Amino acid sequence: MTQTPEDLHYTEEHEWVRRIGPTRVRVGITDYAQSQLGDVVFVQLPERDADVTSGAGIAEVESTKSVSDIYAPLTAKVVAVNEKLVSDPETLNTDPYGDGWIFELELSDPESVDAALGELLDAAGYQGVIEG
Repeated sequence: MTQTPEDLHYTEEHEWVRRIGPTRVRVGITDYAQSQLGDVVFVQLPERDADVTSGAGIAEVESTKSVSDIYAPLTAKVVAVNEKLVSDPETLNTDPYGDGWIFELELSDPESVDAALGELLDAAGYQGVIEG
């Protein structure tokens, strides 16, 4: 059984989003996604300070099975990337909701974060996607 923490928001592309400040969110791939990928061997991080559009591919995760795009869950600016994944990409397998985060996004104001998160799936909705 894969983990789907209740306190996160999810996309149908198997990313999770956690609010970490009034205008900032942290993004990673779900436990289900990492289990489907298999052993992660390389992560291409997005560019810091890049403006990204919701739904656009901005990073890649390469595993022994395949290469998968990571999509921006929100329209925002990339303000941090997890450099640890460059030397330890397998962290995505071992701790997808903790140290395996991929990037952080900053939005202009708290209201836009509220609105954007409201459009994402909750844990139950995401379970429906992976069990569908």
